[in-house]
Amino acid sequence: MGRQPEVLWAQRSDKIYLTVSLPDARDVLVQSQPQGVFQFSAVGAQGELFDFNLELYDTTVPEASKTKIGMRNIICSIKKEKKAWWKRLLKSEEKPAPYIKVDWNKWCDEDEQSDISDSFASDDENNGGVDDDDTDDDGLLYLPDLEKARGK
Repeated sequence: MGRQPEVLWAQRSDKIYLTVSLPDARDVLVQSQPQGVFQFSAVGAQGELFDFNLELYDTTVPEASKTKIGMRNIICSIKKEKKAWWKRLLKSEEKPAPYIKVDWNKWCDEDEQSDISDSFASDDENNGGVDDDDTDDDGLLYLPDLEKARGK
């Protein structure tokens, strides 16, 4: 058994995003099975083996899942069989392994999903999965607004 890379996860009602932080990975092998078993293995920059297996919360559709290998990470978009929000990533109710963390850059709550762009891009190409073309700044104040607030 090899080492485990950091794994960040987020979800939408129809898919799970897993981002495996492993720069310059080689020989990447990703397998997803319908019963919700996810397997990953790769060789790191110094030749060390990284691998892990996850038993996901519910069933998935492997044929509709995608993997994108970037320079710094591997992003997996895993299609859920049933469109629903999962209570957690893993089937087990125990606390997940320390290498599994929430991806706050891709995370959205159920009520926010319609507002979020659903781009499947690597962190190498844009800012944490946030769509740069999106001009809706969701409440950010700019200098002109501050000047109005001060009465100028």
